[in-house]
Amino acid sequence: MFDTAAGLLPLFLALLATGVVAGLLAGLLGVGGGIVIVPVLFTVLGTLNVPFEVRMHVAVGTSLATIIPTSISSVRAHMRKNAVNWNLFRAWLPGLIVGVLAGTWLANTQFDGRTLTLVFAGVAIVVALDLALRHRTDAGAPSAAWYRDVRGSGVAGGIGAFSAMMGIGGGTLSVPFLNAVGEPIHRAVATSAGFGLIIAVPAALGYAAGGWDVPGRPAGSIGYVNVLGFAAIVATTVLTAPLGSKLAHALSPRTLRLLFAGFLVLTAVRMLSAS
Repeated sequence: MFDTAAGLLPLFLALLATGVVAGLLAGLLGVGGGIVIVPVLFTVLGTLNVPFEVRMHVAVGTSLATIIPTSISSVRAHMRKNAVNWNLFRAWLPGLIVGVLAGTWLANTQFDGRTLTLVFAGVAIVVALDLALRHRTDAGAPSAAWYRDVRGSGVAGGIGAFSAMMGIGGGTLSVPFLNAVGEPIHRAVATSAGFGLIIAVPAALGYAAGGWDVPGRPAGSIGYVNVLGFAAIVATTVLTAPLGSKLAHALSPRTLRLLFAGFLVLTAVRMLSAS
């Protein structure tokens, strides 16, 4: 991934710092950290003159790989607080898997780097606006939990597909949706941490296979997954995700929503400027 030994240390330190922030966000907001990892990796790969045609795919594939251990660490921390809605998790599982497979196929065979960048930024802006403008209490789920039946499976499929194309763990989409239909924000965050693992495993494998023979990938890559970037980021995300979980349970629901919206807007602006 790095062209010279002289450039190894500062770039490696930058990726370690990225992992710190990503891990905190994973526990705090129920995201797999991809909302931070993807744009940072995209920028770092650009400084290394990785071709634009593969840059976004490598950023997304590597991000998805890092989400696997981060999600495990985050969901274990939330489980200790009995915050995960396991009934909803099981209900959404088939839809998530189908959506992830479809999204990974589209990203590897139908979409170029610019399209993936626009998908990432566009979805991030829509979700941020929804979070910032919505005014609701955190009273809990409604009695008619329609999102747990077949209609919920459809929503799960859409979240899985877009997450696979964006390189995220699904919390960016599932947290605001679940909160909008009545799930308490802390429970939505905790359950979405579990979704991240279901999304990241098949998607990361798909990106590794889909980019196997593609030219222009940085050194140390297995398909579209860069092993060196993965190692640098995971080294810190696993350690900081439990801290983010503790912070999540100490903040008000409104504060969580505004923090989430702010991060999404900043990320979207950066991605649009890069495209």
